[in-house]
Amino acid sequence: MKLLVELSNKNNLNLNCTGFILPLKDYSVESTISFTIEEIENIINKYNKEIFIKINKNLFNKDISIIKDILIKLDKLNVKGIFFYDLAILQLVKELNLDIDLIWNQTHMVNNYKTCNYYYSKGVKYALLGKELTLNEIKEIIKLSKINCMVEVISKPSVAVSHRRLITNYFQALGKNSTDKLQVMEKISNLKFNLIENNNDTSFFLDTITNGTSIIKDLYVVNCPYIIIREYGIGNFRELISDTMKYISNGCIDNCYIKKYEKLGDSTNFFFKKTIYKVK
Repeated sequence: MKLLVELSNKNNLNLNCTGFILPLKDYSVESTISFTIEEIENIINKYNKEIFIKINKNLFNKDISIIKDILIKLDKLNVKGIFFYDLAILQLVKELNLDIDLIWNQTHMVNNYKTCNYYYSKGVKYALLGKELTLNEIKEIIKLSKINCMVEVISKPSVAVSHRRLITNYFQALGKNSTDKLQVMEKISNLKFNLIENNNDTSFFLDTITNGTSIIKDLYVVNCPYIIIREYGIGNFRELISDTMKYISNGCIDNCYIKKYEKLGDSTNFFFKKTIYKVK
């Protein structure tokens, strides 16, 4: 099992982890920071890590020629893989005959082993499983799919994205000066969400840490290839990453690890709770 980290602070690159997920500037969503091609190249040269690039926004026709050049550059940099949402990425990698692995990253749609196997048959090596899956469903996909699965275990999860500048529009409607961040509460569940706006989109993050430390051992037992921890909203992050690497490197037998990180909170999101839709 390997540990990938998505950062919210560019000064935290010197971490004890397997690799980094680096969102590409102007072509990624649901992230708090992004990186230029030049920054990515510097990180590859400086750190001995597996580097994955996130290109997970919907692409428009005007983007295609730019993305072609970007993919060729990334291929030459020998990045480990690319997280993709838009199927144009899959098509372009084939057309350009690039030797670069792809990670299917279509959020809520990555939810069953049959579709994972379909994408695997199309040349996709990895899949980032949806955040709405239970632990049993995750284990089933890992066991029955040929694709290499990735599971986000600790984060303030991203839950939605809009290509509209929602915060700007909101403050303009009120006749007030805008900011790039806003917190809102959903009235039925009383859950709080953090909104972060940039030039491309407005991303929604649940303002509650999903604490999946208790499921890492289960994922280790079923040979889950990668787990992911995202930095945004998590304190003592460097210590958490170091402890998690020790935990998985030693076979996930240190029960003190789980006890120590109970402090992250008791929210396990959907890991032990099915999503049930009822018609009213």
